[in-house]
Amino acid sequence: MKVYSYSEARQRFADVLRHAQREGQAQIRRRDGQLFLVQPAHRTGSPLDVPGVETELTARELVALVRESRRSTERLVAAIPASRRAEAAREKRPPSKRVARAR
Repeated sequence: MKVYSYSEARQRFADVLRHAQREGQAQIRRRDGQLFLVQPAHRTGSPLDVPGVETELTARELVALVRESRRSTERLVAAIPASRRAEAAREKRPPSKRVARAR
């Protein structure tokens, strides 16, 4: 764990935060000897947690919209070399239960 002096920490605060993020914590020492610990706060929840959107769409309509969107972007996928497309296809996961029920 790295120990920064107070004046060094003030001048290079972004470096102190990066170090704490990467290593788990960093220390700052004042002239009088007091020692402070800087560490990243733990996130609560998932960054994928997003609020729902109220619509009048049924599950079937929503699935149809997603499929149409995918069809309209096929030309973009066609520009990807076949070897990369095959690799991506192998990485696909089976559909979730929620999507499977909507069919």
